[in-house]
Amino acid sequence: MSAPILVFGREGQVARELAHVGEAERRAMVFAGRETLDLTNFGAIDGLIAAIAPRAVINAAAYTAVDRAESEVEAAFALNRDAPAAMARACAARGLPLVHFSTDYVFDGALDRPYVETDPTGPANVYGASKLAGEQAVIAAGGAAVILRTAWVYSAHGTNFVKTMLRLAADRDEIAVVADQLGRPTWARDGARGALATLDALSETPGLAGVYHLSGPDDASWADLASAVFTESARRGGPSARVRAITTDQYPTPAKRPANSRLDSTKIQATLSWQARPWRESLAACMNQMEF
Repeated sequence: MSAPILVFGREGQVARELAHVGEAERRAMVFAGRETLDLTNFGAIDGLIAAIAPRAVINAAAYTAVDRAESEVEAAFALNRDAPAAMARACAARGLPLVHFSTDYVFDGALDRPYVETDPTGPANVYGASKLAGEQAVIAAGGAAVILRTAWVYSAHGTNFVKTMLRLAADRDEIAVVADQLGRPTWARDGARGALATLDALSETPGLAGVYHLSGPDDASWADLASAVFTESARRGGPSARVRAITTDQYPTPAKRPANSRLDSTKIQATLSWQARPWRESLAACMNQMEF
């Protein structure tokens, strides 16, 4: 039996979809969640990689509480910078390919077009700063690593915008949703498929290492996404609500959000001949996995 892929993360959206896709594709995979090790114990990360002797590593674990990160700076940087740094060093020392997930929040959102990989970074919040520091640490380790920046991730699992909208609609007839922030919604299953496709390519051609954007191909505002969620939910007999479009200023949060979170995924499409599906299509597929 071939060596497995080691995935850091177990209960997160992308990790759970990696488990689903991996099983469907009959891939040998080992998942290391919180019950397996403390990711702030950096020696344990190296020890686990040594013990499992995987053929490759995917890091789908992260500190993702964007607003809480503003007051938990050390915790955010420990999980988003220091843990990936330890993984990258361990992989580089053993010649193992590494795929590490990052975020659109490494950008400030000031551009009026989708971001490409070479655009200057400039995080507007602590979460984004911690993820950018993680990217830099992974690159500094010098191994064959790919950084996948993704955005507006949703799934049938965990905590995400789609599930939050459905929960709120169970008790409300109208929900105020921000309409002046733009992004490209991404189903976590597409993120998982993209990560595995990237890993396969990287294993064959280490020269593909670098930064790639992996997100849905088309734009939406949060209000657009909410409206589509309620339409799909109503078709399935689930909760629905009217969407009242508001501005970012009308919905203050501890962490500043980028007005433009759109990622241009042309590079990964050209490199792998692979792309995520349009978000309305993937949203329908995702909601088919939910119980109503």
